[in-house]
Amino acid sequence: MENLSGTGRPVFIVGHKNPDTDSICSAIAYAYLKNACDTDCAYIPARAGQVNQETQYVLNAFHAEPPVYLHDVMTDVRDIEINDVEGVTQDVSLKKAWHLMRDRGDVTLPVIEGKKLTGIITIGDIATAYMDVYDNGILSRAKTSYKNILETLEAQMPVGDENGYFESGDVVIATANPDVLEDYIHAGDMVILGNRYETQLCAIEMGAACVIVTMGAKISKTIQIFAAEHGCVLISTSYDTATVARLVNQSMPIGYFMKRERLTTFKITDKTEDIKAIMKKKRYHDFPVLDENDNYVGMISRRTLLNLRKKQLILVDHNELSQTVDGIEFADILEIIDHHRIGTLETVSPVYFRNQPLGCTATIVYQMYREKGVEIPENIAGLMMAAIISDTLMFRSPTVTEPDREAAYRLSEICGVEPEEFAVDMFGAGSNLGDKPADEIFKQDNKSFSANGFEFSVGQINSMNSIELDEIKEKIVPYIEEQFAKLNVDMCFFMLTNIGYEKTELLCFGNRADELVREAFMMPKEQKRFVLKNLVSRKKQLIPAFVSVLQQWEK
Repeated sequence: MENLSGTGRPVFIVGHKNPDTDSICSAIAYAYLKNACDTDCAYIPARAGQVNQETQYVLNAFHAEPPVYLHDVMTDVRDIEINDVEGVTQDVSLKKAWHLMRDRGDVTLPVIEGKKLTGIITIGDIATAYMDVYDNGILSRAKTSYKNILETLEAQMPVGDENGYFESGDVVIATANPDVLEDYIHAGDMVILGNRYETQLCAIEMGAACVIVTMGAKISKTIQIFAAEHGCVLISTSYDTATVARLVNQSMPIGYFMKRERLTTFKITDKTEDIKAIMKKKRYHDFPVLDENDNYVGMISRRTLLNLRKKQLILVDHNELSQTVDGIEFADILEIIDHHRIGTLETVSPVYFRNQPLGCTATIVYQMYREKGVEIPENIAGLMMAAIISDTLMFRSPTVTEPDREAAYRLSEICGVEPEEFAVDMFGAGSNLGDKPADEIFKQDNKSFSANGFEFSVGQINSMNSIELDEIKEKIVPYIEEQFAKLNVDMCFFMLTNIGYEKTELLCFGNRADELVREAFMMPKEQKRFVLKNLVSRKKQLIPAFVSVLQQWEK
């Protein structure tokens, strides 16, 4: 099969929870059709639950991968426009950090080491460092590199190693006579002075670690030799003394001032509803984003939340709110393709809604291929044929229509698979539940419904083997009895459908469940076991009968 895929924004095509064969196969087939007709988006088949055995058999038979799994469709940080703010290392000077933020319009700068975030620094932090620091020893405590000092002062270093650090003394401005300076200059200090030979000599003799000569004054060879002998660094800058005194603290590394502990960061998988609340409590403008491996990715802000991109969905094979993927209220629904009754789902804006009284959603998708004039690949044809066979119980269900039969046999010709033979193997694979735990059997095909304020769920297992259905019953009854209180429904039903004999044994749980079945199918009050002949369809036979009765009941 040709791999068609758009390059634009992803649109997920997803069926209902606890997906059946129609839900999965229609999602795959419709995604292929949409990608063939529209390259502006990338249409991705998805699922809201685990693939059951029957469906897995079909996927294997026609060499198709299961759709991607969507746990929910709430927006997360990946749906926000993340600003690609390049991080800096902690040895960058305050001045350089300030210019970076000013030029890029940022107010927060991430500090990284390799790919890992080590801290953040804000414009406020830099302003505080510049305006509130009056300590002439802070330059050394910050372990300022000479490289930063040279860069900040636009200076040269006639003597010394630019890779070294100033890390022991104070900063002293030498404006007095040498005999006075002897009381102020101590070993390890940084001395800022002008073109005065005696002062330069005095500073070096007193053990200064660094002497900065201002105004671009030429430093004599004698002083350079003397400084080298005493291990004193000489720096020459064209700035005047007052400017150097103002600028030199801007050479300190941001690592000394950045915030390191208790950083507020977000993972790309964090839900936006969760991070909104956190953002409101914090004073920061920007927040770093990390990937699953805690590597720095970029920055987000409260402003970027305004450009939040909701996940876009196309729903197939359902339109009941209770059956949709979790978080549907946070997503944009673009289309609904379905063959069930119109349910409780509401949309914010108008959508393309195609609902036809057919036995299978795949039949609708088949018709859309024909309408668009798109050729159906062999494996897509096989998937749609299998979906029709599954949903119509090999044409035994009362939901089946002539268009379903016509579509199934036409698709059979394309994929080269005989429907009746395939049905036996497919249903056999789907009902082979002997080794499966009760919870997996229960969740395989279970749907929730609502009518007149009553909430109920209906599960169904189809089989051509009466003995197997009895074994499933022995497992499922105690499981539902034990779990019923946790299901959050008024009533729970489970259909054990024998396809060969076209009958269903209906298991009932809940205070009024038996009463509902007796009224819906006009059974005597003493009836305790419900075997319904000629009833195989949940959608067309069971649910309408239940809803009709429930609409007359009072909650």
